[in-house]
Amino acid sequence: MPGGKADSPTVENRLYHIMVAPGEISKYILLPGDPGRADKIAGTWEESRLIARHREYTTYTGKYKGKDISVTSTGIGGPSTAIAVEELLRAGGNTFIRVGTTGAIQPYIETGDLIITVASVRLEGTSKQYVVPEYPASASPEVVMALVEAAESLGARYWVGITASTDSFYVGQSRPGYKGYFPSFAKNIIEDMRIANVLNFEMESSTIFTLSNIYGARAGAVCAAIAQRSSNDFMPGKGIDEAIAVANEAVRLLHEWDEAKEKAGKKFFFPSLLK
Repeated sequence: MPGGKADSPTVENRLYHIMVAPGEISKYILLPGDPGRADKIAGTWEESRLIARHREYTTYTGKYKGKDISVTSTGIGGPSTAIAVEELLRAGGNTFIRVGTTGAIQPYIETGDLIITVASVRLEGTSKQYVVPEYPASASPEVVMALVEAAESLGARYWVGITASTDSFYVGQSRPGYKGYFPSFAKNIIEDMRIANVLNFEMESSTIFTLSNIYGARAGAVCAAIAQRSSNDFMPGKGIDEAIAVANEAVRLLHEWDEAKEKAGKKFFFPSLLK
């Protein structure tokens, strides 16, 4: 197999990790963590084509209600997610929506509810290799608006607010480690985040938001709460179909809003453009 450049690795014009070539994806990309969820998402479209399946990265491109759309799984956590975002940007992506699962920490959020993230606490390490910790991990207002509009139109139960992203599913999210390992700082993290009005824990959104802001792309996140840390309930799979439906519909809306911006000669979307 022919080699390439070590600082921008490709294999036969395909990005080294995701194995996608420029031009094979939509600008609008859904980002689940689980490769199996990428298959599930593509199955909800009227047409889809498998582009690549390599490592933790599964990519499809297709059509949802006539609008082009893609999905790429990121794997778990910031490092693999950053690779996906870096390479998808090189392949032509510019709008990213995480479609994931999460653990709610506010007691009023029920399992199966959706959480739409406006910003993320950067408790992971990947984004810190890009920019100082004080740099905000914020979602794009347009993507947040599209997700809220989609959730409303579909009748989903949802919350909007701040998420905390971690590198550790167990100790970093205040779960005891193997053989009961549980340092004191880990025991307090849920309550510390709860009183700061953080809604949930997950592991990817802050990396997606930070990189998207640095590179001038758009990003958002909608996650199904499959765990409720206050009541200690765990319901795997609950709410995932609703999160997928909301993300798909948000892409359709973003297509329409982007077309309205182009027609009006505007850089940013605002509601009166639709009048």
